[in-house]
Parts: sequence; C-alpha cells; structure tokens
Amino acid sequence: MSSADRALNQHVQSLYCEHHGWLHRWLDRKLGNTSDAADLAHDTFVRLLTRQSATSFGAEPRALLTHIAKGLVIDRWRRQDVERAYLDTIAHLPEPEVPSPEIRWLILEALYRIDAMLSAMPDKARRAFLMSQLDGMTYSQIAEALDVSLITVKRYMRDAFLACLSVA
Repeated sequence: MSSADRALNQHVQSLYCEHHGWLHRWLDRKLGNTSDAADLAHDTFVRLLTRQSATSFGAEPRALLTHIAKGLVIDRWRRQDVERAYLDTIAHLPEPEVPSPEIRWLILEALYRIDAMLSAMPDKARRAFLMSQLDGMTYSQIAEALDVSLITVKRYMRDAFLACLSVA
C-alpha cells in the first residue's frame, strides 16, 4: 500500500470516527429505517475510500458526506421504484408464469442497469428513444414531436443504441 493510500485510509477512518454517528442519524431521519440508514452510511464511507485523494474532501466533511449520501438515497429510491413497478407487473401473471426468485433477481438487475442508462441520457435523446421503442413512432414523427431535425433524431437514436450496447 502506498503512502498516499495509507493517508487516504487514515483520513477516511478519522472522518468515520467523527461523523458516522451523525450521518447515520441524518439518514435514519431521511429514510425512517435504521437498517437502511446503516447500509447507506456504510456505502457513503466506501465511496470516500474509492476517491483518488483526501485533498478532494474539502474543508466541510459533513457537506461532502451529505452530498454523497443524498445521491445514494436517490439511487435507492429509484431502485425501489423500478422494483415496485416490476413486482406490480408480475403480480398479475398466472402462477405458472411467475418467474423464480433467481430469474426475478436477474431481471431486476437488468432493469436497474437500463434505468441508470436512461437516466444518464440527455432528456431529448431519452424521449426520442422511448418514443421509438415504446410508442412505435417513426423518426420523422419523433422529429416533429421534439421539434428537432431528422438527422438529430438519428443521432439521438445512435447514441441511445450505443448506450444500450454498453449495458448488455
């Protein structure tokens, strides 16, 4: 382990000792669940450990911890929304067609990656992709609906398909 890695670990350890209790309480109030709060507090400090250097922590450690934790909370809520939508969908299936727990997990993991990919796309590109794939609109119809050129729609679709390939 390099001296920079040791310094980073020591700095994170110090931040953990000083701020973990506060962060856990903050997350518990936000989530209303001490177990989930403990998980996200842990994940917040893991994120700190994956940073390149302690110099990027700044002078306000609680602001940084809050920023990281808020992102993790939003990610958790997004994942819960995806899971809830999927479970609502399969709840209406006849018993023989309900996927096994293992298959459900694989499907949910794929849905999480797709959701993250779509969330990372620019708004108009995401809308164009969804109009094409879910609504069956032609590129010309999409161009008209989004008030962009046909070549722009083609560019959006190219980028969206490349993003899909990166998820696979």
